[in-house]
Amino acid sequence: MDLMTDALEILKETSRTFYIPISRLPRGLQEAVASAYLCMRAIDEIEDHPTLDNQTKANILRAISLTLQAAVDGFTIDAFSREFSSHEKLLAEVTIRIREWALLAPETIAPRIWDATGAMADRMAYWAERNWKIHTESDLDRYTFGVAGAVGLLLSDLWTWYDGTQTNRTYAVGFGRGLQAVNILRNHKEDLTRDVNFFPDGWSAENMQVYARRNLVLAEAYTKALSAGPTLDFCQIPLSLAYGTLNALADGREKLSRSDVLALIEQVTKL
Repeated sequence: MDLMTDALEILKETSRTFYIPISRLPRGLQEAVASAYLCMRAIDEIEDHPTLDNQTKANILRAISLTLQAAVDGFTIDAFSREFSSHEKLLAEVTIRIREWALLAPETIAPRIWDATGAMADRMAYWAERNWKIHTESDLDRYTFGVAGAVGLLLSDLWTWYDGTQTNRTYAVGFGRGLQAVNILRNHKEDLTRDVNFFPDGWSAENMQVYARRNLVLAEAYTKALSAGPTLDFCQIPLSLAYGTLNALADGREKLSRSDVLALIEQVTKL
């Protein structure tokens, strides 16, 4: 099994939202986007780990960032071993294999992916040390930019690298923020059980719905400006699922059912 095939299998296990759009991308772009997604999923699993304490999370995340910053033309086989040595049995497979995901990226764009992942790891460490305390909408904007809006900027760079596609970077940030706000709404009850609350002080689910939809308006503008092709195909699926999830939550459901997800994806791909 080659690394790309293996990466798609891990993607299928970790994200129903992004497996299908990534699996439909042309080779070259597929490796780049899969590398970016899996590297960021690797550090996300550390941020959300149920048993590691916050300072340990911050230490591991910063060590990963420093390793990524030290890269020249790749990583030695043991490049990340020190970061994981004391916690390897606790960490998810997608995290342990971050070196492989980093090396999956085509060499002409790989340093941009390593840079984005390292910067995100540093920002996650910052929030872990503060137990993700969100008091104001500005705090929320900082968090959603750090872990998602910046991903929108990276994707814009990947589109440009692949075929010269140009995008509005403000809309790209809104795309990421909107998707992250939907995740915050969907996971709110679960987050509260671990004493984490991403809602600003005094906010209800209705306030977060408004915030999410305001950013998804930018995501729609981002998507509508794209020409037909792999980039548009990729962006339409998570945007459709985000709106579907918001509607399901507003109707009192906890999340979209598998059949709902498949129906939305089928509707988008037919378009």
